Amino acid sequence: MPSPPPRPASLALLVLLVLTAAAWPSAPRPAAASPAEENPAQERARFAVCGPGPRVTCVVDGDTFWLRRTKIRIADINAPEVGHPACADEARLGAAATRRLTELLNAGPFTLTIEGSRATDRYGRALRVVMRDGESLGLALEREGLAERWKGRRGDWCAGAGQPS
Repeated sequence: MPSPPPRPASLALLVLLVLTAAAWPSAPRPAAASPAEENPAQERARFAVCGPGPRVTCVVDGDTFWLRRTKIRIADINAPEVGHPACADEARLGAAATRRLTELLNAGPFTLTIEGSRATDRYGRALRVVMRDGESLGLALEREGLAERWKGRRGDWCAGAGQPS
């Protein structure tokens, strides 16, 4: 006696399982996997200020750098702009913040950690806090007057003698 034809529900389940199995190896990986992970490893690289051409490992400004082709925005601070400063004070402070961040990154190993629930910003940059020996490098820049604590928006570096408002 021949076997009964497959039921539509069984056939649909079989198709769903086959499609899921086929898609599994190509599932997207979380953006946080490179170069900073949730269990951060020590990072070490040799940084210079970014120039023209491809950016691999370099410092853009006082709150943004590239590490092995990943663009990282320091999540806990805002530094003066160097690309399009609004005034001479911002340009001067931006250049100083860029130089100082380069020095801090080159001073030894550091870790990159995710603060809060956002791993990337609206521009696709990895949002990370840069830590060394339990201290944020961003807060070191803030103490030196070269950055401000991130408040969800850029400050005005032109309003008063180098201090953002």
